[in-house]
Amino acid sequence: MDEPAVPAPTLVDLLSPDRVLFGRSARDWEDAVRQVGAVLVGAGAVPEAYVEAMVDRDRDVSTFIGEGVAIPHGTLAGRDLVVHDALCVVQFPAGIDWHGDDVVLCVGIAAAGEGHVPILAQLAEVLMEPDKAAALRAAATADEVLDLLAPEDDPDDDG
Repeated sequence: MDEPAVPAPTLVDLLSPDRVLFGRSARDWEDAVRQVGAVLVGAGAVPEAYVEAMVDRDRDVSTFIGEGVAIPHGTLAGRDLVVHDALCVVQFPAGIDWHGDDVVLCVGIAAAGEGHVPILAQLAEVLMEPDKAAALRAAATADEVLDLLAPEDDPDDDG
């Protein structure tokens, strides 16, 4: 008998309030990536080597995704270093030059295997709504961030 499919974790399943940081500053994108990586290391989600994979990823291809948001994450090889999937959110209110784009919010991603795919899809849903994206950039508490990233109730869902 086949096991039922386990639903992908939601963004809030992977994010705890202690990994939502506000009012940070960074010299440049690399400093910001290292700060985001340090939060994931502190959470026990990844070892220090994963932070280097995050820097390598952004050096090769910018992780800027629009709406003032970047999503630093490791390279394909770096995924093998992930201890457990986790997110962090780090706000840089003064903005950072991210390879020519202005970033004020980083969502750091540690995901093993293909775990980053549902995470990116969920983030895209949030950021495709300009009002929600603006609220996320301007959030002042971890609870606000978690509320904005929480899946919306589907009115068509009878379950």
